[in-house]
Amino acid sequence: MQLLEERILKDGKVYSGNVLKVSGFLNQLIDEELLFEVGKEISVRFCEQEVTKILTVEASGIAIACAAAHYMHVPVLFAKKSKTSNLADDCYTADVVSFTHNNTATIVVEKSFLSSDDKILIVDDFIARGAAIKGLRSIIDQAGATLVGCAIAIEKGFQGGGDALRAEGIKVESLAIVDSMTDDSLTFRH
Repeated sequence: MQLLEERILKDGKVYSGNVLKVSGFLNQLIDEELLFEVGKEISVRFCEQEVTKILTVEASGIAIACAAAHYMHVPVLFAKKSKTSNLADDCYTADVVSFTHNNTATIVVEKSFLSSDDKILIVDDFIARGAAIKGLRSIIDQAGATLVGCAIAIEKGFQGGGDALRAEGIKVESLAIVDSMTDDSLTFRH
């Protein structure tokens, strides 16, 4: 998606350790117009999949998931990164290693929110090695639901997570795929 690539080049910041910071326009301070263009593009790419719910992980994926859900007319379900006192006792859980935060979190979804009838589209802001997607897939599998694909705003193609999912036959649509990244340059895969 050219619009997203242009914005990454203009306002994204690269930090050591292969960290791409887009918090000034995509996942903390959010450019609403860009966000809804991203959501519209996701809906176009998955309009034939009969999605019943969009699933993401808190917090950065929620806005993108909501924008896509707006166009797809489906609800958004997000996995919490910790079990809070207001969650039901009956939950699906999975452990996720965070590349960005360098820790492991147990993600949680109440069982009443996900059923075997659901056709799930996973939406997230980034994919690097695919750990968050792996955790969300585990929750989908626990529920007996069907994964119809993954929509990612930015894929770090050089870290292999998206390609590994594609090799498994999963439909992965990334709107911008960063092929290489150094302190002073980014290249995209087309």
